[in-house]
Amino acid sequence: MPTAEAAHQRRSRRTPGAALTPNQQGQTMRTAVADTALPEPPLTRRRLRELASATPAPEIIDDGDADFGEPLKVAEHVAGSAPATGAIPLGSAESDEFLAAARALQFTGETPVTPAAQPVAAGIPAPAVEEHVAPRRGRGFRRVATTTASLGAMGVIGLLAVGMTTPLGALAQDGGSSASAAVSIAAGASQELGDEEIQAFVASSDVQNADVERAQGYSAETVPTVASADGISTSGAFFTNDASADIQWPFAVGTSMSSGYGQRWGRLHEGVDFTPGDGAPVQAIADGVVRIATESGGAYGVTVYVDHVIDGQVVTSHYAHMQYGSLRVTQGQRVQVGDIVGLTGNTGRSYGAHMHFEIIINGATTDPLPWLQEHANTRYSDDEAAAAQTAIGDLLGSEITAG
Repeated sequence: MPTAEAAHQRRSRRTPGAALTPNQQGQTMRTAVADTALPEPPLTRRRLRELASATPAPEIIDDGDADFGEPLKVAEHVAGSAPATGAIPLGSAESDEFLAAARALQFTGETPVTPAAQPVAAGIPAPAVEEHVAPRRGRGFRRVATTTASLGAMGVIGLLAVGMTTPLGALAQDGGSSASAAVSIAAGASQELGDEEIQAFVASSDVQNADVERAQGYSAETVPTVASADGISTSGAFFTNDASADIQWPFAVGTSMSSGYGQRWGRLHEGVDFTPGDGAPVQAIADGVVRIATESGGAYGVTVYVDHVIDGQVVTSHYAHMQYGSLRVTQGQRVQVGDIVGLTGNTGRSYGAHMHFEIIINGATTDPLPWLQEHANTRYSDDEAAAAQTAIGDLLGSEITAG
């Protein structure tokens, strides 16, 4: 049987009167405050240890059948013999305090069985508690997944680029393979739609694309570009020329004029002086036949006469004072509207680079400005163009020497 001193040492490692730590001092202060403000709480194991350390532990005798709901039996000394060492006589103050603490805590000295240590009832398995932990994928897996996603995105972008840049003509020229694919797609769509109408057109494999003929040497240019390339000055232009008309002005673009038709210096000025600049090309105003093309035109210098058939009558256009060596036509040559006959110059009786232009009808000159304003930029219908060509052949056929 353990002695009272051994029991005292087992229940508390602290010696009476030992200095308290800061935590123990705080606990003591809190306990004191709680005792004054609140009713006394039930004793705890820690409080029991403190009480046991304050007084020597009595020797407890357990008869084995004692019910702990009854008072514990404290060892009594036999009459006539000395009491056991450390034993507490019944009825003493120390015995009453310890018994009260033991009853409050239902202290038995045995280790209680926890619910986790209790045996499982027969036939009822203990519930299995499993903790779910998400699998952690390694860095290699993440790297492979990222690379695969990047390659897939690049493939989709490449397919989109090829689909947007491939001409439709290339797909159509694929021949039977494209047609077969189109038929297969159409067949699959018809199976899905059933009796519904297919909103698509599928061409057969024998359909051929028509070849597109392109005009050779064709280029698009603006009027200022043409004027700059031809050396024609458009400053002070008073007309606009239609380069696609059957009757045009004597220059491809509008230009200025220095003198009109009428009396000048005591004599009749029988034409209009255009001032497009030295070297500006002069063009035929309509289809016709060259009557005269010479550099020995007297007062007119380098000059050209062209006969036309307009409104059923012969009309002659006269171009004078052109540069030496600039003639582009010969006598008897058939010309078309817009053909260059020479370049603007300063030959003959001239006081500066200009082009003297006349219109002659039935052997007499007329004011060319109102005539051009009435007839220039006229477009023939197909029948009118055919009739004009026939008239040129009938009325001027004997004078035509070259095409």
